[in-house]
Amino acid sequence: MQINGAVAFVTGGNRGLGEKFVRALLDGGAAKVYAAARNPASVTVSGAVPIALDITDPASVRAAAEQAGDVTLLINNAGAANHVDLLTGELDAVRNEFETHVFGTLDVTRAFAPVLARNGGGAVLNVLSVLSWVTIPTLPAYSAAKSAEWSLTNAVRLALLRQGTQVTGLHVGYMDTDMAANVDGPKEDPAKVARLALDGIEAGLHEVLADDLSRQVKAGLAADPSALYAELAAG
Repeated sequence: MQINGAVAFVTGGNRGLGEKFVRALLDGGAAKVYAAARNPASVTVSGAVPIALDITDPASVRAAAEQAGDVTLLINNAGAANHVDLLTGELDAVRNEFETHVFGTLDVTRAFAPVLARNGGGAVLNVLSVLSWVTIPTLPAYSAAKSAEWSLTNAVRLALLRQGTQVTGLHVGYMDTDMAANVDGPKEDPAKVARLALDGIEAGLHEVLADDLSRQVKAGLAADPSALYAELAAG
């Protein structure tokens, strides 16, 4: 999969990492970049094609796939972080995390899979997280949904293999975006993360680990859970 000449579709392409993807794709020579957002007027990148999309609305997803029938690269970037407690928070807010990261991502992928097949196979990039592999107390629902999205990515990778569609998962920790505005500590440059992810697509990678934290956490998955959770070790 080459970025130069590709026709890309980026969900959540109006801000944060999504906007950086749109810019990086255009800089990399993509022939066309659809920047999808609930409000397409919020897309401000010159050269991008704004398109309306709410990934939790099946009718909106179908309409977008019909409109963007020339896509060869799908980037599932849209997300939500509700900071809801799994045991005491509103269940609807927990469901929203899963509707967005799991069912919304799946719905968009299902809608665009035939498009990619008709256009030669192409590729899909799912924006995951280091929280696919480890949970933090402030984002338990987000972590659980991202973990499910990681499993979904593995399943879809196998399902799309027969039509020649490459599927890549991107794992990264905190980035310098609105979602992490209140977080203290190191944050990755989202423009750099976008470029790394696109390089990974071109290299045919199944996974892109964009920072040291993601590499460290993945390496720790083979250990006892207490290796990742200090609370368990202390107990």
